[in-house]
Amino acid sequence: MKKGVTAAWLSRSWLNRSWLNRWFLLGLAVTLCLGVSIAKDQSSKAKEQAPEISGQWTGTWGIYSPAQGTTPPKSICKQLDAKVESKDSIWTATFEGDCGRPYKYHIKMEGRQVGQVVLFKGTTDLGDKDGGVFDWIGRANEKEFVGFFTSANYTGTFSLSRAN
Repeated sequence: MKKGVTAAWLSRSWLNRSWLNRWFLLGLAVTLCLGVSIAKDQSSKAKEQAPEISGQWTGTWGIYSPAQGTTPPKSICKQLDAKVESKDSIWTATFEGDCGRPYKYHIKMEGRQVGQVVLFKGTTDLGDKDGGVFDWIGRANEKEFVGFFTSANYTGTFSLSRAN
């Protein structure tokens, strides 16, 4: 009788292992399919088209006091015009306006695409006459270009939209 019980147990044991192998392979296949699907989704997000921010912009800029956080910026220069150009993911902006006297600054902007916007940062020296070294950050999409600037003596904001 032992031989019959052993043979039956071995055949059941093999059968159970066969089902275990099938479940393991099914789980492995599902995991691989999910991994491929996630990888395709991430690669398509990485290939998103950069927003077109080159061209003419117009708006305002003003001084802002962080100590008076609820007070809106005082407009010092009501008109700010900018021309933005891109080459190899490096943007250059030419800012022009009149703030008691005409000014024109060429600023190199380091930008990176995040979704449908470009985030910028930069440092530029405008010279002693115009406030010295400024750090600034900005965000642009196809319709608006906004930012914040700071120096040893000033903080402020700017807001631009597409020129007509």
